[in-house]
Amino acid sequence: MTATRKWWALGAISLATFMTYLDNNVVNVALPTIQRDLGVSISGLEWIVSGYILVFAGLMLVGGRLADVFGRRRIFMIGLGVFTVASLAAGLATDGTGLIAARALQGVGAAFLTPTALALLTSIFPDPRERATAVGMWSAVGALALALGPLTGGFISERWDWGWIYLINVPIGIATFGLGLWAIRVAPQDRVRHSLDVPGLVTSGLALSALTYGLIEGDGAGWTSPEILGAFGLAVAAAVTFVVIETRSREPMIDLSLFRSRVFSGGVLSMGLWSFGVFGIYFFTALYLQNALGFSPMEAGVSFVPMALVMAVTAAVASRISGALGTARTVAAGLLLMAAAVFGLSFIGEGASFGELLPWFLVYGLGGGLLVPLTTAILGTLPAGRAGVASGVLNVSREIFGLLGITVLGAILTGRQTSILRDGATPLTAFLEAYQSTLVIAAAIVLVGVPVSLFALRIPRTPEHVEAPAERPAVPVA
Repeated sequence: MTATRKWWALGAISLATFMTYLDNNVVNVALPTIQRDLGVSISGLEWIVSGYILVFAGLMLVGGRLADVFGRRRIFMIGLGVFTVASLAAGLATDGTGLIAARALQGVGAAFLTPTALALLTSIFPDPRERATAVGMWSAVGALALALGPLTGGFISERWDWGWIYLINVPIGIATFGLGLWAIRVAPQDRVRHSLDVPGLVTSGLALSALTYGLIEGDGAGWTSPEILGAFGLAVAAAVTFVVIETRSREPMIDLSLFRSRVFSGGVLSMGLWSFGVFGIYFFTALYLQNALGFSPMEAGVSFVPMALVMAVTAAVASRISGALGTARTVAAGLLLMAAAVFGLSFIGEGASFGELLPWFLVYGLGGGLLVPLTTAILGTLPAGRAGVASGVLNVSREIFGLLGITVLGAILTGRQTSILRDGATPLTAFLEAYQSTLVIAAAIVLVGVPVSLFALRIPRTPEHVEAPAERPAVPVA
């Protein structure tokens, strides 16, 4: 592949990733409009949001395996096509059932796209320096999408028809599909597996789907209800079955020996803690901005843009910082800054101005951007032939920990708020006190990632300051 074409390929992969990340949260601020236009119940609204996440997280390992069997480029393009068609169906939906089905189909496309995106980067950029730069740019685009989701949703719902939240993906998807067909070129070894491992596909999909369902529905149905306990029980049983199958399979879906690598297992945990903080804080701070400070949906969305811009810029240069400090110190510093920012936000209450929030938002964005070398370090541990599924593991950890950030912190906030209301406080006062105490807990959880990353990501640098995996030599990726 020519030097110019591979950077165009990065552009196609980044655009596809941008769409899937954007759809994680673009719909939230448009839900009242959708409910009014389609006559959807509260339960239906919940499934419009969670149906996408449920299928996305549940099938991500499946998407990675299919990429290893049939080729990363092929599965990436199929996923992009499915996601684009599903976006068109969602934008044109005339009832709640149709919209939920289209959102689930979007989840299928995203589950094919996301793990293959990282795997393709390892194929297109075999040079560690170029790969680090490419991953940094790709991560910056993802960071922008996380923050622009509420802004985009707020702008469209206030000024256009809500359907354009999804229809806007169609021209982007078509352009990205054409660019990808031309620019993405991989070696013949891109197809490196020969069996699907159907039992592994079924049990992994069942385990992740049941776990995701339990996390999504737990608060509404009750964490000790038979429905939720059954979902968690099914997830555990399917996960145990999956591990047994993988240990006995000739061509396992996941090489479980990967988790013996200190860099891989510690890196996945650090990524999960990052995701716990990002997803949880975005969600509850958006509520704080609107419920406590009186921001409109669009104003709340705009408030996250400076944070996202700092995160994107930092992500683009994080590989250079890591070259000077090392991966462990860079990632630890990022998590420390994020924890400090969340803790600082816990002292800001009612009547605050955006100017009081901005410094902590910027510190948070700086910390989030510094975690890009973590992805590069994990990619460096991937053996040839496992890039697709191993990338799926990384992305599954991000989605599951992100859901945990929302559900666990949400349960803590709700419980604390209820307790304060019983003492006679006003609803606003109860929300503020519960929100602030929840932020302190979130900061402590993110802070756990500091010692984890310092221990797990101690990667010796070559004389050229190129990161190499500590547990095994770098393996050329097809």
